[in-house]
Amino acid sequence: MRERHDDGSAGDVDYGLVGGSYSQFRRPDPRIAEAITSALGDARTVLNVGAGAGSYEPADREVTAVEPSRAMREQRAPHLAPAIDGVAEDLPFPNGHFDASMTTFSVHQWSDARAGLMELRRVTRGPVVVLTADPNLVDRFWLSGYAPAVIAAEQRRYPPMDLLCEALGGASVTGVPIPLDCVDGFNEAYYGRPEMLLSAPARTSCSAWSFVDARTSEGYVAALADDLAAGRWDERHGYLRRRPTFDGSLVLVVSPAA
Repeated sequence: MRERHDDGSAGDVDYGLVGGSYSQFRRPDPRIAEAITSALGDARTVLNVGAGAGSYEPADREVTAVEPSRAMREQRAPHLAPAIDGVAEDLPFPNGHFDASMTTFSVHQWSDARAGLMELRRVTRGPVVVLTADPNLVDRFWLSGYAPAVIAAEQRRYPPMDLLCEALGGASVTGVPIPLDCVDGFNEAYYGRPEMLLSAPARTSCSAWSFVDARTSEGYVAALADDLAAGRWDERHGYLRRRPTFDGSLVLVVSPAA
């Protein structure tokens, strides 16, 4: 298992350093939340692993949250239950303890995605729901032309769909349309609002940017800013400002009842 960072982060990103603005920029989008809630079915008890600040935790269920990063646990809203300090690969629960389990934008952070997913399946008697990105689809986003190292980091980090499905003992993979006004600020959420990626806090809230050195990132941002000012971005991609949804790499992986 990967050594944990000073704040407890167990993945390849130290959220004690980059996670300070997550609760501001990574808010749960209601349309994505609806897809997750639907996939959870009628589960009463729900485990949320890699829970972060609590995005997408259903308010009408009994949620147990597990999050290794102290910085992320401290950003949880007062109405949410405190998160347990723990990691996906070693969950402190007996077999079949939860009606359902979920993890959102987290599985790519785990030191061993296969082991973590097998743990979710072990402690869950009903559906396991994973919101993630398909690494084979991330380069369809226009950012690949401006920040190739950022996109490469995402391709490298996200586990392939066949690994997820195998580790869960079988699962379906469904694309999730990204709304134009998506309030969950992952990179693709700004497909029609490119100006948002000129904001340093917005970029910091997308962990893939932390794998690119400051000088390279500054060059990427300068090129995007220049193209926006000159109208070149709109010449190539301006139609996206009017597209209500974008079919990017966002997917929902659902493993049915054990």
